[in-house]
Amino acid sequence: MEEPPGGTDFGKHPLLARHRAQDLWPVVVAMDKWVLARQLELTAIPAPPFGEGPRGERVAELFMELGLEDIRTDEAGNVIAHWPPGGTKLGGKQSNAEAIVVSAHLDTVFPAGTDVAPKFEGNRICAPGITDDGRGLAAVMALARLISELPVPLTRPVLFVATVGEEGQGDLRGVRHLFRAESPLAPVFGFISLDGVGLDRIIHRGVGSTRLRITVRGRGGHSWTDYGRPNPIHRVGRIVSRLGSLPLPADPKTSLTVARWAGGTSINSIPQEAWFEVDLRSVDAAELETLERTVREVCREELEEASNSQSQTNTLSLEIEELGRRPAGVTDPSHMLVQAAMEATRHVGEKPQLIASSTDANLPMSLGIPAITLGAGGRGGGVHTVEEWFENTRGPEGIFRALLTVLLLEEA
Repeated sequence: MEEPPGGTDFGKHPLLARHRAQDLWPVVVAMDKWVLARQLELTAIPAPPFGEGPRGERVAELFMELGLEDIRTDEAGNVIAHWPPGGTKLGGKQSNAEAIVVSAHLDTVFPAGTDVAPKFEGNRICAPGITDDGRGLAAVMALARLISELPVPLTRPVLFVATVGEEGQGDLRGVRHLFRAESPLAPVFGFISLDGVGLDRIIHRGVGSTRLRITVRGRGGHSWTDYGRPNPIHRVGRIVSRLGSLPLPADPKTSLTVARWAGGTSINSIPQEAWFEVDLRSVDAAELETLERTVREVCREELEEASNSQSQTNTLSLEIEELGRRPAGVTDPSHMLVQAAMEATRHVGEKPQLIASSTDANLPMSLGIPAITLGAGGRGGGVHTVEEWFENTRGPEGIFRALLTVLLLEEA
């Protein structure tokens, strides 16, 4: 492919002209097979929840091969590498305040023992995690290689990070550790997460979530001889029915999903326990807090009603356990980081789509750190299933878009 995507005249933008962006496009295209090989290699290393270590070790080796500096694995398991302009080092306050973090997550949703070996089916590569986030990790490697070979060095430091715990009950533990109160990374200029595929999405708003397991317990007993004792499943059913009828705002968009429930031991027994798990989400932090208070109040009211109608020896008990909490946040569309991503998107011939989702970028957004998440090119489907697949259609454009975003932040 000789012409840059979209046929854009890069000379019209002084930053892109200075970095000779038009000459970088053939370099990105030539790297495509290498990028895909890294995606296959890293996907094939299992990284189940809380078991990302082996994949992280290989990422650290690749960072070293690419000539990055200050490569380390932190206490949480994040792998961090540094590209220093002028020899600045990780931990220096001035360099961090100007630094851009480029990240992808190591973990998958798949348990240990899942076959993650990539398999080719025509133009598709099928493997659990090949898109989410094998593609993002490969894109981070591509940017590390490109930035280390730029004809004009960057003036901003870049921190390349492979995070742990982005998925599910990982509860963003990797980025939580990166941006903890005492972390030297706290003052970074911006955070870019590369997650999944595509060319037009720019996630600038983080969907907050609260995940709860609600358990109701009682004495239980025989379904005939002990009939009349309070039944935890009956009470859970009442709670779920009430929660399903709650009015939720469309703006700010808010959702409540009862995702799992269970209880009981046999068909002829009054259960001693029943539980359900609920996922609460909103793009607005205050709305999410209000919804959680309402859920807890509904549970308490139902247990009080049950207790008032039963003897002291036949009362039910309630336990509410927090399974996860992701903060909501937003990066203003007018911020240079979002504007750079939008311009880079147009440079690869796509119309930018500003959307909300739940990614690693939630955490820095919630702390007031400018953050976005971008797809890294290609097409994919079946995410979070064992049928997950990836097609390398316009894969180089995804890498190029991420690179242009970084270049456009040079003089912000």
